[in-house]
Amino acid sequence: MAEAPDRLAVCRLSLVDFRCYARLRLDCDSRPVVLTGPNGAGKTNLLEALSFLAPGRGMRRAALGEVARHGSNPEGTWAVAAVLADGAEIGTGREVGSERRSVRLDGQTAKPGDLAGRVSALWLTPAMDRLFTEGASGRRRFLDRLTFGVFPGHAREAGAFEHAMRERNRLLKARRDGRGARGDGAWLAALEDGMARHGVAVAEARLTAVRLLDEACGRGIGPFPAARLAVEGEVEDWLAQGLAPSEAEAKLRESLTRARARDEAAGATTMGPHRSDLQVRHAARNLPVGQCSTGEQKAVLVAIVLAQVRVQRSSTGRAPLLLLDEIAAHLDDTRRAALYDELCALGVQSWMTGTDEPMFDGFGERAQFFRVADASVTPRARS
Repeated sequence: MAEAPDRLAVCRLSLVDFRCYARLRLDCDSRPVVLTGPNGAGKTNLLEALSFLAPGRGMRRAALGEVARHGSNPEGTWAVAAVLADGAEIGTGREVGSERRSVRLDGQTAKPGDLAGRVSALWLTPAMDRLFTEGASGRRRFLDRLTFGVFPGHAREAGAFEHAMRERNRLLKARRDGRGARGDGAWLAALEDGMARHGVAVAEARLTAVRLLDEACGRGIGPFPAARLAVEGEVEDWLAQGLAPSEAEAKLRESLTRARARDEAAGATTMGPHRSDLQVRHAARNLPVGQCSTGEQKAVLVAIVLAQVRVQRSSTGRAPLLLLDEIAAHLDDTRRAALYDELCALGVQSWMTGTDEPMFDGFGERAQFFRVADASVTPRARS
């Protein structure tokens, strides 16, 4: 099958000492990839490996040492490499004695943040079935992943905000413990200035990304329900109400300065975009999605991801990789068939896992099938 060079697709995936895989090379084309096999065979590990091709901590948010294969790799090193449909080569992993992820792009040393312009990935996992009923942190991570796809620089802004906030919290803790030093006030002011600049940039990007996604989700996709999305947060509210970014920066900086005593006592920063939340409503039922059935929640999640593919393709010209773990669960036959049709129509490379191959029969020859068993992957011809 001819490759589409403008399509973000992995055509070769190589693993060394990653999770259950000692060594693996998997060659494929740009069509959707279906991975089937028993539980514990290593299907989800392949999706996690792919997630490390994008910026961030990966699909499971695992520490680098947790990813290395157990038993025969005492140094905790691992590597993931891929060749994309456009010929680009990406490598990432953990080197001996390193606590940071190393990255190589086309044979040259790079930083994890440099991946933002090359690879974008979205994923749905069984754990995300509880996204709308549990705490805000998971929804916030999901929101930022959606925002990265539209604004690759969002990863750097979010990382800079988090770094400045951690340093501020450290200084406030030292004060609380009686270990404050002369000059702490000036350093706190500098950190709060950085938090204000980067925090407002984070909030601006989220607002724009959610506005675009809300428009796309409001129409619905086939049998998947229409949804309405919004960001709830102090800084986002200021901007939505018409405050200019420079004015929002000044307000956030002043608020952080006034909150030092409160944050010192709390041991955390108590206001800012790190506390924002993604609000999602089922449009037809006019209910928060968390109050809908498990099946409806799953359907809304799928609708959001499909809408994001459209938004991202329109905004950047390239769709993300989709990593869909046990995607068929909680989808009825109609929605399952509609999902497969939409993935093919969008021309997105999706990697899907499941225990039962017949659940993916709706793809026919439009997908490629692999059997995963005992940390080995073999092509499976369609009967």
